[in-house]
Amino acid sequence: MKFQPRCTECLLSRVGYEAGLVLDDPAAIEEVRRAAAAVLAAGQDDPAVPAPVLAGAVHRCAYSLIGVDDPYLDLKKQNNRDALLAVEMVAPDLVTFRDYVTAAVLGNTFDYGVQSHQVTGDFLSFFATEFPKGLAIDDTDRILPLCRDIVYFTDNCGEIVFDRLLLRYLKAQGATVTVVVRGAPILNDATMEDALTLGLDAIADHVTTTTRGERELGVNLSLIPDDLAMALEGCSLVIAKGMANYEALTEYDDFPPTAFLMAVKCETIAGMVGVPKGSKVALLRD
Repeated sequence: MKFQPRCTECLLSRVGYEAGLVLDDPAAIEEVRRAAAAVLAAGQDDPAVPAPVLAGAVHRCAYSLIGVDDPYLDLKKQNNRDALLAVEMVAPDLVTFRDYVTAAVLGNTFDYGVQSHQVTGDFLSFFATEFPKGLAIDDTDRILPLCRDIVYFTDNCGEIVFDRLLLRYLKAQGATVTVVVRGAPILNDATMEDALTLGLDAIADHVTTTTRGERELGVNLSLIPDDLAMALEGCSLVIAKGMANYEALTEYDDFPPTAFLMAVKCETIAGMVGVPKGSKVALLRD
């Protein structure tokens, strides 16, 4: 996906949000936002740059001015703690592949700073209401037969706890799974530290990163480490969580079958997918 002008204010509002997590001076926050806006304006001159690449450059600029490597750190840890409590309540009711996928998609709503998306303060009530509604796009019957050798791209903290449930299910069905987290902190996305803390290395066959340490959103195939490149070459299915991974991976034509699992949080992605904003989808692109 290429960057859409309608996405400008959402991106810059997220810059302001992350700056506000660290800085308590409105003038300093506005300075960060202005600098990020300048990076965005310069990047928009190249229409070939995918939206996640441009957004990554904007956030790198913001992080350098904020002066903190991971402004979301405390929030990410709290998200994981909240999710661990939530899964204790919901896990006993999950039985089928569709159940586990739906739970993982609902976990994608742990996403702070998205302008048009509100994170619920009562996730268990939200889950109880939304889970019976199912998925607006439900390709789980087509996805399951492909679940043999999987590369699983994670997204947010909190959400990754629900991914852990799905990963255990996939392993119990005999799948081989490579889990992929961000190569460096960016937004509230899960990193290797989160994966190891949650024990994903004891569930998956291998855990790796989207980059060799660069701070990037989505997936940029020119930056992936060798072990991820090898896993992608031999896999039967890619599972990609969240909108940034959707925006990135839809740029590639010569790519394995991909199941996009996400809550659709903005009108731009809603239009691309063909569903109303707020929809929950498990969309297979093969």
